[in-house]
Amino acid sequence: MCGIIARIGQGEAADTLLTGLENLEYRGYDSAGIAVQNGSGVKVHKCSGEVSELKSQLDGQPHGNLGIGHTRWSTHGPPTDENAHPHTDTVGDVAVVHNGVIDNYDDLKADLQAKGHEFESDTDTEVIPHLINEYLDNVDDTEIAVRQAVDTLEGSYAIAAIVDGEERVYAARKGSPLVLGLDDEEWYLASDVPAFLDHTDEVIYLEDGDLVTLEPDSYWITDLEGQPVDREVDTVDWDPEDAGKGEYDHYMLKEIHNQPTSLSNTIEGRADDGDVAFEDLPAGTFAEIETVQFVACGTSYHAAMYGAQLLREAGLRTEVVRASEYDATAGPVDENTLVVAVTQSGETADTLDAVRTATDRGARSLAVTNVVGSTISREADDAVYIRAGPEVGVAATKTFSSQAVTLSLLTQRIAADVPEATPAADRDAMLAELQHLPEYVEQVLESTRAETLAEETLDSDSYFFIGNGLGHSVALEGALKFKEITYEHAEGFASGQLKHGPLALVTEASPIFAVVTGDGDEKTKTNAIEAQSRGAPIVAVGPEEHALVDVADEHLSVPATHPVWAGLLANVQLQLVSYHAAELLDRPIDKPRNLAKSVTVE
Repeated sequence: MCGIIARIGQGEAADTLLTGLENLEYRGYDSAGIAVQNGSGVKVHKCSGEVSELKSQLDGQPHGNLGIGHTRWSTHGPPTDENAHPHTDTVGDVAVVHNGVIDNYDDLKADLQAKGHEFESDTDTEVIPHLINEYLDNVDDTEIAVRQAVDTLEGSYAIAAIVDGEERVYAARKGSPLVLGLDDEEWYLASDVPAFLDHTDEVIYLEDGDLVTLEPDSYWITDLEGQPVDREVDTVDWDPEDAGKGEYDHYMLKEIHNQPTSLSNTIEGRADDGDVAFEDLPAGTFAEIETVQFVACGTSYHAAMYGAQLLREAGLRTEVVRASEYDATAGPVDENTLVVAVTQSGETADTLDAVRTATDRGARSLAVTNVVGSTISREADDAVYIRAGPEVGVAATKTFSSQAVTLSLLTQRIAADVPEATPAADRDAMLAELQHLPEYVEQVLESTRAETLAEETLDSDSYFFIGNGLGHSVALEGALKFKEITYEHAEGFASGQLKHGPLALVTEASPIFAVVTGDGDEKTKTNAIEAQSRGAPIVAVGPEEHALVDVADEHLSVPATHPVWAGLLANVQLQLVSYHAAELLDRPIDKPRNLAKSVTVE
């Protein structure tokens, strides 16, 4: 979940490294550091805190044309100066940055200490430069030493390393993302494309077992046996401006307001003339499917719930499983089971592990992701992209909307293939209204009262979100967004569950946000009124003409539309409530404590 950047080429490396780290802070911001090779040693600069702290501590830019950098999300050891990356060997000749978890680091550390190596941090990463140093005592070729060190590691890793006296950067990956950026005069390595998107859109997505060596004017990739490997060069279709904040105070606010555009991209070409089509899923693709399992985590799990609800309504056996619990809780699978893995980054460790487990049991797999070339898109049997563009804010917003729309369309595509399933009876009306969804989101953004409502409810003790059917997943997502960035207590419930325990927590200081879509909302209305009778203020989130609006204390309005899309408009309102509440509380909205964007460790 940490962010790695490396650069080699002509000119100074430090500025590029620091800018790359700033672009990667959504992956971790506990500490930061860089190491630069300048012909007179490896110079390391690092500290706890954000990249801005590192920049302020640098007394002039360290000189050198190659270097590595890191922004950390802590796994082993607290966020201290000592635990910040890069880490070096005892004499400081080898510097390494690392994303992932080394499972056997205790044993490796003990063996190295017995040989005289001295350690200064609590991290698992520090064993890596010591291993490279140890193997360099026995071989003359650093590339071989790096390969031997990597072969010793158990667990997950993306690694970049530099060595004193060498104009090279070495890197390897297993289970953690690493992408190579190719420019005319310099090469880059990073955990994610936004790190170097200002410089190049030509990339190679490295795969597990790859080891890449970069020199100022060349690079090569081998496997762990030293055999050459060819990897395809891809072109990223993201605009560099998409990865910046632009005129907005926060990435999150920009990405909320970007939803009309991201949704237009998601929909384009997929729901024309009353038909649902995906580029790489021809008619008959799902004809043999009898059961569908959705696996996901966090916001992606809520989007998976959205899709699963529609697929159940189409008459297909469907379950949603938290990816971290898949091995223990998923039902039986066979060759007629489709496992749909929903992950924004395509690198979520728990989701990848769930897909691998399902594949081993004989299931087919389909990835729904935002990142072309991601691990999940390569490992799954098929992949569908949500086309939301880069999302930098740690709290997911536009990707939830694009995931939910993609999955909604996918359910109709699957139902059209499976003989036992039935596409929605009003599918034509649903698809016709989908074309207007981007403009409806724009209307919500222009007319919302979310900021006023956030201010009115700011001193509440708790915030509850309820919904039924599709509204349930939106309620859960609304609560998650609120707790992620405000640090206030928020919970989401299925409407009918409110009186089965949670009602004991309801007071006049616990507003209830009731999500209504115009379909199956009777329980939501009944339970909202019951909470209101206990003193709780009710905020109806849904169409103007809904019956709940007449009895609610407040209303966040959405345009009248098909019920399938009304929930996503309600979600935009809840995103805005969370954002404005967090802003009023002066929270670090784009960098909420203890969280990172891509959860690449289990």
